[in-house]
Amino acid sequence: MKLNIKNPIVFFDLETTGVDVAKDRIVELCYIKVFPNGNEESKNIRINPTVHIPENTTEIHGISDEDVKDCPTFAQIAGDLRQTFEGCDFAGFNSNRFDIPLLVEEFLRCGIDFDLTKRKFIDVQNIFHKLEQRTLVAAYKYYCGKDLENAHSALADTRATLEVLEAQLDRYPDALKNDVAFLDEFSKMNKNVDFAGRIVYNDEGIEIFNFGKHKGKTVAEVLKKEPSFYNWMMQGDFSLNTKQVLTRIRLREQFGK
Repeated sequence: MKLNIKNPIVFFDLETTGVDVAKDRIVELCYIKVFPNGNEESKNIRINPTVHIPENTTEIHGISDEDVKDCPTFAQIAGDLRQTFEGCDFAGFNSNRFDIPLLVEEFLRCGIDFDLTKRKFIDVQNIFHKLEQRTLVAAYKYYCGKDLENAHSALADTRATLEVLEAQLDRYPDALKNDVAFLDEFSKMNKNVDFAGRIVYNDEGIEIFNFGKHKGKTVAEVLKKEPSFYNWMMQGDFSLNTKQVLTRIRLREQFGK
């Protein structure tokens, strides 16, 4: 079943220096941009992360420091990427937990506040886990009846993710709607306020902390009773996006902004 979309949607996958959203960098970005008329535009970009790619990470995706030494940095391509992604919805495999937060983090490092608050995000892994509980390789075999060759290649993983979502729509016509807004909501595990999920909405739509000693407490309550917690987070090893969201809540509570 082909996707029913009103906006262009970008299926994308990242290969990175590691799995820490706050510290690690992108070394390869592949995307397939699908337009409402069914046309596709795809690109695979190698990126110089400007930091060492650990050898154990290279063993996974096959990209070494030598492979990307002459490639552009993210800062050098950020402007073009922003223009390409403007007005698009996004989809990926484990993208809500990792790829989206890391992509936003890279933009913020370049001083670009890439606003995704009005965009929809479809995480094909979350749909898969809610309905079948498997990995991308198994998902591709299960839904598409094919073996995933070149797993951990950004292009192969991105193409497989697109095909898996289309197959999911065919397999679960009663559970899934061919509608980006529905898939965005269905593929969420938490109602994140920041992309890393450190702050989430509770059932009443109020921001609460989702980690540590204040887990489950409202952000406004914690900032009021323990103002030093804000400074601790701002100085801590949290993503720039998490700090940005926390600051917005703090300013809203203090000044109504």
